[in-house]
Amino acid sequence: MLDGPRLSPLSGEPAKRLVIILHGYGADGADLIELGRAWAEALPETAFVAPNAPDVCDIWAAGRQWFPLTMRDPSEYWRGVVAARPVLDEFIDAELARHALSEAETALVGFSQGAMMALHAGLRRKNRLAGIAAYSGLLAGPEFVAEEAVRRPPILLVHGEEDDVVPPWHRINAQAALEEAGFEVSSHGIEGLGHGIDPAGTQLGAAFLRRVLA
Repeated sequence: MLDGPRLSPLSGEPAKRLVIILHGYGADGADLIELGRAWAEALPETAFVAPNAPDVCDIWAAGRQWFPLTMRDPSEYWRGVVAARPVLDEFIDAELARHALSEAETALVGFSQGAMMALHAGLRRKNRLAGIAAYSGLLAGPEFVAEEAVRRPPILLVHGEEDDVVPPWHRINAQAALEEAGFEVSSHGIEGLGHGIDPAGTQLGAAFLRRVLA
């Protein structure tokens, strides 16, 4: 079972909402739990958790990976998210049980490889999540979305226009595929930003989560 850093609600009460944050390739949960700290004041009744991915990173032993990255081509992304989905689904189920919450009270957030996982697993949950926020990622297997998406939560896409790790055209492609499949998508390219999350992206995430978790 996955595990990672957690933040309890600022309210001091049992969580009424949950945000699960998925880190990128070569990082770990501690790398992104700071997003929860940044959003906590805007979401005082929300618990945050940032699980560590299941595997040690192939190129950085101190980090983790959701799946290996070698060729970085569409087929590799697709094989990776499909293979990693069951362990993420198991973790989501456990966190919902931990807090006695439902998918309707839960949002998924991901960065880079974590965004790939959030988009893949989140669209295939049996019950509809409140929302999915994907930073600097891509949609693996866009040709399968319309057929395989079980529910259609609102989606936020945020991407640096100077990203040289996951090129920004992936945001445009994901937006097109998701909207064609009937999703509500809010899509933002941030000028001057590379592969990362800046204050503008953090604010976009806070506003999105406040809305979908209201």
